[in-house]
Amino acid sequence: MSSDHSLPGSNAEGFSLSSRATSPHKAEGLAALGITLVQGERDGVYLSDLDGNRYVNCRSSGGVFNFGHRPRFAVDALHHALDVAGDMGDWLIPSARRARGAEALDAVLPGDLRYSFFTASAAEAIEVACKLARGVTGKKGFVAAENGYHGHVGFSLAMLGAEYNRWFGPLVPGVVTVPFGDAVAVDRAVDDDTAAVCMETIPAAAGYLVPPDDFWPRVRAICDERGTLLILDEVQAGLGRTGRVWACENWGVVPDLLVTGKGLSGGVYPISACCFGDRVDAFFAQDPIFHPSSYAGSELGAAVVEAVIAELSRPGFLDHVREMGDYLSDGFDDLCERYPSMLAGHHGLGLMRALDTHSEALGAQLMFGAIANGVLAIFANNRKQSLLVMPPLVVSASEVDEILTGLDRALAS
Repeated sequence: MSSDHSLPGSNAEGFSLSSRATSPHKAEGLAALGITLVQGERDGVYLSDLDGNRYVNCRSSGGVFNFGHRPRFAVDALHHALDVAGDMGDWLIPSARRARGAEALDAVLPGDLRYSFFTASAAEAIEVACKLARGVTGKKGFVAAENGYHGHVGFSLAMLGAEYNRWFGPLVPGVVTVPFGDAVAVDRAVDDDTAAVCMETIPAAAGYLVPPDDFWPRVRAICDERGTLLILDEVQAGLGRTGRVWACENWGVVPDLLVTGKGLSGGVYPISACCFGDRVDAFFAQDPIFHPSSYAGSELGAAVVEAVIAELSRPGFLDHVREMGDYLSDGFDDLCERYPSMLAGHHGLGLMRALDTHSEALGAQLMFGAIANGVLAIFANNRKQSLLVMPPLVVSASEVDEILTGLDRALAS
């Protein structure tokens, strides 16, 4: 990849430019977190900063770079779409290219889910899901998970904790939060006016918590008993991240609405989707244009979706994710055994792993140390003692070794 000579020549210059041109106070906040590197060249699983330091990207922007940086299949699909379609297209007018993207996604959706409503962001797809839940059920309330995360707008903002939304009230009413993984608490919270239970299948900001084996089957049964819909946010956990196409497949559960995004973009064009079946689709008969959105269903994005699903469905792709996930887990076992004063354990599925320290202070130190040793990984925002390790799904065994070596050096220092 050739250098972009229009960029500043160092992290310091780039950070100063970012501070001046975007927000000085945001820059100060990032500096306080120790994030002062400025992204430069990127390729495969690697990201380099403007000082020339190279990192294995274990943040992957929450899964945006599931297939690495600049994956050839996605770049080619986008270039072809630009050549053929010419532009994004009109969201209102029917589009065969958009339909082909939805058809490709339908081929891998779980259970009876078959339709897709495309949006530019996953937060907007959550808005669509919550509006549909109210429209279909005629109910108003939502049950969400404590320390969960779905975005910072509308319904999703109301599902966050007070530390995130205290400035922005009044919020959407009717949201109740319960501890994630506690089916008894869900049972108590779902009442006659609950439109949906809306949760991440595996909460990311909470540190990739894996629920008890019976949690999702019990939540599904509760929703069925009460006439409540189940919305699963698979924005980070879906699209192969756990070694299955959808994380909910690990528990044999099919939601009424599934939200996906991030990796759906191939890292090259923003697109997300709210997916559903016939029961939810019935609401469109009442209001077929209940959510107008200028960027919904871009033909360029739909072409990338087709390419992403083809790559995800390639023979051996998910086997590779599971193999690398097991390899990373074995490496974490070794680190936990050798650094018991620092590490309390690890958890996760596939290539969605969290390395737990004994305190938030240690979590921050491990993050700083990891970055200093070539591993770009960030602690969980709502579980700061946990370092989130989410490399691209295409990571190789030798690149996993680089991750483990970098973390080993960070812990030793």
